[in-house]
Amino acid sequence: MKLTFHGHSAWEVETAGVRVWIDPFLTGNPLADVSADEVHADFVILSHAHQDHLGDTETIAARNGAVVIAMNELANHLQTKGLRTEALQIGGGQSFPFGRVKLVPALHSSSADGLYMGTEAGILLRDIEGTVIYHAGDTGLFSDMALIGRAGLDAALIPIGDKFTMGPEDALAAVELLKPRLVVPMHYDTFDPIKQDARAWKAAVEERTGVPVLVLRPGESCIVTAGGGA
Repeated sequence: MKLTFHGHSAWEVETAGVRVWIDPFLTGNPLADVSADEVHADFVILSHAHQDHLGDTETIAARNGAVVIAMNELANHLQTKGLRTEALQIGGGQSFPFGRVKLVPALHSSSADGLYMGTEAGILLRDIEGTVIYHAGDTGLFSDMALIGRAGLDAALIPIGDKFTMGPEDALAAVELLKPRLVVPMHYDTFDPIKQDARAWKAAVEERTGVPVLVLRPGESCIVTAGGGA
């Protein structure tokens, strides 16, 4: 399974000819390596409705005929805009042609255009070529990450930027709870208030937990395998 980072919290998953995008914030993202017009997507998964995650969903989904998977309120909102959607709720999951999506708790908020868009969520992807991937979305540290880790995570994508999400220390504690085989930092350096030294964080995490950290630049990819990380 190929996983490509596109800056901030935007990711592309490629498996068996299916392209899945997560939180496609490209327009207005100074770190994005592609434009929304270049994106090919069969599915879009959203962690929440803030603009730096909802991003270019409407443009991408409309042009590609992609299905948007999101919390119930957000999915219903996007459906009124003519998009194809599948609604989920926290703790609920559904199987799709590429694998299974389950929404798990996160500590943040979610709104768009001044409207409540349901709760924020983390995203647990299962059975994509046998792998288990956790995209934490925007979140603070919470002890139930230990329960999420019971899924046996091949990779965890977690924010380290501070201010609006976990900072480096809390993100390190999150790794201790999640116990993934691989961790990749995200949601940092996009704007000055969330500047972080990802290399220093990598060194601290690996020294304290032994979990390998992969720091990806926008446009870089890794291959995630079941039971083996990247």
